[in-house]
Amino acid sequence: QVQLEEAGGGLVQAGGSLRLSCAASGRTFSNNVMAWFRQAPGKEREFVAAIRWPDGMTDYADSVNGRFTISGDNAKNTMYLQMNSLKPEDTAVYYCAARPHYVIVNTAHNYDYWGQGTQVTVSS
Repeated sequence: QVQLEEAGGGLVQAGGSLRLSCAASGRTFSNNVMAWFRQAPGKEREFVAAIRWPDGMTDYADSVNGRFTISGDNAKNTMYLQMNSLKPEDTAVYYCAARPHYVIVNTAHNYDYWGQGTQVTVSS
């Protein structure tokens, strides 16, 4: 089993920045993908960004490309999401997810492990 724990959410004004982190523990895999999803009230969970180990390949949703940066520290089993130029529409619960496969996918049902989520609220 893999346990994922997010941290770093909070309240920020539009145009501000936040950095989320996701710490993984338990069983680890040499080739895997970790991702961020988000879910706003009344909406479906949507893909934000993903990173693949060990080559570090990344993928982003169009809505965050150029504003958000996903990164990771393999030695610490920790993934990060740097969010800049935040907008009110970025308000959501952000979830960390992982899948023990080498292909990056952007659909939630393809991820096997999930964190509890962390709230991000962007005020206008």
